[in-house]
Amino acid sequence: MRVHIGIGKAVALALFALPLTSCGNPFDRDPKQVDAGSLGKDANADVRAFYEARQWQAAWDGKAEKQLQQVLDGAASHGLKRELFLKGEIPEDKQDRELALTRAALAYASALARGYSDPKALPRPYTITRPKADVATGLAKALQEDKLAEWYASLPPQTDEYRALSQAFLRYARLNDVKGSVPDGKTIRPGSSDPRIPALAKALVANGYLDGEPGASQRYSPAMVTAVKRLQAEYGLKPDGIVGDGTIAILNRGPGDRARQIAVNLERLRWLDRNPPNTRIDVNTAAATLEYWRDGALRDRRNVIVGQPDWETPELGSPIFRLVAHPYWRVPKSILEDELSKKSPPYLAEQGMEWRDGRLVQLPGPKNSLGDVKFDMRNDNAIYLHDTPAKPLFGMPERHRSHGCVRVQDALGFALLLAHDDGILIPFQEALMKPDEEGFVKLKKEVPVRLMYRTAFFDDGQVRIADDTYGWDDDVAYALGYVGRPPRGKVKHEGGDVGP
Repeated sequence: MRVHIGIGKAVALALFALPLTSCGNPFDRDPKQVDAGSLGKDANADVRAFYEARQWQAAWDGKAEKQLQQVLDGAASHGLKRELFLKGEIPEDKQDRELALTRAALAYASALARGYSDPKALPRPYTITRPKADVATGLAKALQEDKLAEWYASLPPQTDEYRALSQAFLRYARLNDVKGSVPDGKTIRPGSSDPRIPALAKALVANGYLDGEPGASQRYSPAMVTAVKRLQAEYGLKPDGIVGDGTIAILNRGPGDRARQIAVNLERLRWLDRNPPNTRIDVNTAAATLEYWRDGALRDRRNVIVGQPDWETPELGSPIFRLVAHPYWRVPKSILEDELSKKSPPYLAEQGMEWRDGRLVQLPGPKNSLGDVKFDMRNDNAIYLHDTPAKPLFGMPERHRSHGCVRVQDALGFALLLAHDDGILIPFQEALMKPDEEGFVKLKKEVPVRLMYRTAFFDDGQVRIADDTYGWDDDVAYALGYVGRPPRGKVKHEGGDVGP
């Protein structure tokens, strides 16, 4: 929501039409009362609710305004720009000033409590539960109790991850945005010499990985190797200190790119419910990892394979309601038309596929694209978790290779873990003992799943960065007022199978 400062022409005319005081100045009315008509018929609902609760009494005296200004000055710690809420000079007119401060106060509170942008307005599905916040009532109470700063501090996520991303954002935002300084070339190994070493040292300093002034030495020093390993670990690369094309590309983006990426992911955290289910499965589709939480504790973590570019896995909140042993794969129309329509009957037969009731179906077996188990989920996007016969793909650093569904590493072991925790282990094992028969075993209690796209996140006590494979960071960055960075190209799919 953008903050609009000032009043429109119609409102100004209405104010001048008010009866004049004895001094003849239309603005010499009671400054403690807000004119309801000045809001206009299209006024923000939170603003109207705020003043209705106060019986239209003005809210901002000098002390409260100073406190709000101090709160807004801290917007950068959340990856937000102050001018999103209060831009330019505050109006001198008492009525205009009052409304401008209220709009800014409520807009900033809403941004912290629910996010500045609306994920459901993005050009793709988003069904993850969002937080609910009555910012109008909260602001009124905070002003009444003189606890404005404390109230605002309570609105964003109160997690170690949010705090770590906030600190990382500030660190990178304070650096000079130097980029593109390291030329491409042959691989640089620890202890070697290279004419690009001074440029590499300069880039490491500019990006906050190396302290001190870069020298002119062409020797790849141990201190530089340590700095490169730190960068590589943060970006999910093998931390071997070997400088190749990937490491150079990251350095050349500059700290400004990293700050924007972290700001985007602070926003994504604000979109999330502050009290997620204690038992749930969270999939980070940017990093291609899965976490299983049970009763508030991390129970399991493993790699997954998610949608490739142009077949992106959407951001969904969708529960698993049953396990399917030896599932049939009913080939979706899109995959049939794009990849299988021209295949010969012998090829389809070799893959265990046959036509049933006018639809191509792959039977259970070693080549079945769903493997030994499917995790059925409730959503309108035909997205679910499942096994796969393509096991080696889980060991690859780039795992955006599916047609949108989520393939789980050691899916059978994960299914047995879920079945054990839910108390359905025996019936699920019985279903597994019938390899030629599709067996459905309903969970006693559905397990919520959140499919989230997170390109900056907190893992093992450290902020880590994942590549923006889908290019989805751009939409959020633009909504937050970060401009000037060209959209990043998508990672090309390097081949694979036709499975979902």
